[in-house]
Amino acid sequence: MFSESLVRQIKASGVVAVVVIDEVSAAVPLANALLRGGISAIELTLRTPVGLDALRAIKTELPDMLAGVGTILTERQVEESKAAGASFAVAPHCDPKIIGKALELGLPFAPGVMTPSDIGLAITAGCRILKYFPAESAGGLNHLKNISSPYAHTGLSYIPTGGINVNNFTTYLNFKSVIAVGGSWIAPQNLIREKSWKEITTLAQTATDRISQSDRHG
Repeated sequence: MFSESLVRQIKASGVVAVVVIDEVSAAVPLANALLRGGISAIELTLRTPVGLDALRAIKTELPDMLAGVGTILTERQVEESKAAGASFAVAPHCDPKIIGKALELGLPFAPGVMTPSDIGLAITAGCRILKYFPAESAGGLNHLKNISSPYAHTGLSYIPTGGINVNNFTTYLNFKSVIAVGGSWIAPQNLIREKSWKEITTLAQTATDRISQSDRHG
């Protein structure tokens, strides 16, 4: 479902900024702030009514930003995300019907997994990129290593999300099966509401600097 070029783009960013936007007008300035800090992938969650409009604004104004949609809970949201031009979509859980709709429409989709049973469902449904969620409360990197081990030969890759922060994210990135992490610490909702674009750029740049200094690029 994810092309090689799309996976390369996600890997190059290292962090997918998971954001909650209340006003469409904040979308482009936010994406610009992230790009200035070296983060080139964003997940616009559908936790507010403007998520898809924010996606459209970013896709129109900033083609260099890899913009996807998160918190996909229904087949209809898959259809709407595809129509809005989402580069990818993710869900917090693993629902074969939702995955099937994404496959039907050609929308790269990463379901949420936390157990071996979740992973098995995702494989059967045709997924190879999975969202490990909620990463930290589920048991962190050790848990991911344990549940992913029986499937390592299948070439699965993971995007851990949930509880990821500036202090632990490079630990996840150093695990070979992780292509990127998802995190809201890069652009927290309060900073978006306050239009603190410079502060968001600083947070993004700090993350980018840590990636360049980590074992991932050592």
